[in-house]
Amino acid sequence: MQVFIAQILNGLSIGSVYMLLATAFNLLLLVAMIIHFSYPQVVVFCMYIIWLVLKITNNNVFFGILAGVSSAILFNIISAPLFQKIMKNREEVDINATMVLSMAIGWIITDVLSHAFNNGLPIQFPEEITGSKPLFRVGLISILPGQVLALSIGIIVVVGFFILLYKTKMGRAFRAIAEDPAGAKLVGIPLVKTGFQSYALSGALGGLTAVLLIMLFHSASPGLGEQVSHKVLAVSIVAGLGNLVGGLVVGLALGILEALVQGYVSGNWSNAIAFVVMLVIILVKPRGLFGVKV
Repeated sequence: MQVFIAQILNGLSIGSVYMLLATAFNLLLLVAMIIHFSYPQVVVFCMYIIWLVLKITNNNVFFGILAGVSSAILFNIISAPLFQKIMKNREEVDINATMVLSMAIGWIITDVLSHAFNNGLPIQFPEEITGSKPLFRVGLISILPGQVLALSIGIIVVVGFFILLYKTKMGRAFRAIAEDPAGAKLVGIPLVKTGFQSYALSGALGGLTAVLLIMLFHSASPGLGEQVSHKVLAVSIVAGLGNLVGGLVVGLALGILEALVQGYVSGNWSNAIAFVVMLVIILVKPRGLFGVKV
């Protein structure tokens, strides 16, 4: 029973990260009309920026987090014109063009991390930001600060995001474009400006996610972004592309499934079993569990 509870806690914490990543991924899909495959690589790049700033500032956590969030927002805004340039029609998602550009960005980021940071070796983060000492321990059940923060911050950020989506002018513009881009343009909603706002917001979500990944994993490597990107894409497809609520549910479910497999099955089978389950779901419901929203 202790193993089960411990793995459920682990699953909820990593699932909250998948939940945030899927939310930002779907936001860009709905509003900016791009499929940003390399978004997790951007998040891992921010983890490296945090690591670098921590080294420079003698492990000043405030400056590290500020640099990580700021770099994510800046990177997304800088990349926005590239995606806007190749969009053939602002009224529909150009899957092929955005996929190629996004994959290229991801490869460039991975290559830069492999050669420009720590000689391509994995990086380790100090206890000042990971908080590795358990807050609570009973038998096999150990609650770490990173787990508590990942779950609590994930819930707070998602609640705040939906408040913004349904209670603010910006959120109404997001929903209008997601529902009918042509109609939104006719009533005076600036598609390009609103698209840039979605890039900035997804960047902020990415920066926070980078901090949570640091607290959970305590380390990072150049290939981490590619591993996470496969899961984020799988979560989005299983939930239904563009389905924000579905992404939350499936993201948490994937985290719990992975953790339970790791706890009860010997060997590194968590990814394989999780993807087999998602493959079966896709075969049964090709449009996802909650339906496609684009």
